[in-house]
Amino acid sequence: MLAINMALFFFIKTVYLCSMAKNNFYVVWHGRTTGIFDSWEACKAQVDGFEGAQYKGFPTEEAAKKAASQNYWQVVNGNKSAQLHALFDSDEDLPKPEPVSLSVDAACSGNPGQMEYRGVWTDNGEEIFRMGPFEEATNNVGEFLAIVHGLAWLKKKNLVLPLYSDSVTAQAWVRQKKCKSQLEQTPKNRAVFELIERAEKWLIENSYETEILKWHTELWGEIPADFGRK
Repeated sequence: MLAINMALFFFIKTVYLCSMAKNNFYVVWHGRTTGIFDSWEACKAQVDGFEGAQYKGFPTEEAAKKAASQNYWQVVNGNKSAQLHALFDSDEDLPKPEPVSLSVDAACSGNPGQMEYRGVWTDNGEEIFRMGPFEEATNNVGEFLAIVHGLAWLKKKNLVLPLYSDSVTAQAWVRQKKCKSQLEQTPKNRAVFELIERAEKWLIENSYETEILKWHTELWGEIPADFGRK
């Protein structure tokens, strides 16, 4: 009888824990429509096939509301950031970005949508260049153009300084000297495709000493060139 009761207890406990762990609410920070959704189907409609979608599920509406009030990266990197910080004796020992450097970033409203990008000095956030807004573009395209613009600007100024980007995709495209976006050309985004063509041509015809570095958001927060729209 005791064995049956114990088995029943563990069965009920398992069902309870599984129900508690189920995500009933979803926060979309970057998608076709942003906000809190009460089903995966509703969330999926906003993020499925949406380039650079940012979303996460939560078991309760209260948890979702709390997350929605924060930055996406703060939410998803919270535990990772704590783990990384725990590897060092103090904040003074944490690796830090090179202060004398250039940071670039892009922002896009929609997918495709209105896109712009810029470059700033890492140490003080002073804007060096800013392009856009451009119609019917994507964030990844903007990140790619921002890196190439930064490389060309530094070379023109004869400055050999590190360049930071938080986009792994854009950095890969720069290494391959090819913007591999699936974006379709339209009359509205003709200017964007002209910039892409110029950027690819510059990469093929030019060499550079600039080191392109990954901006570690989980350690340092948002990149200085961030537009603050997440």
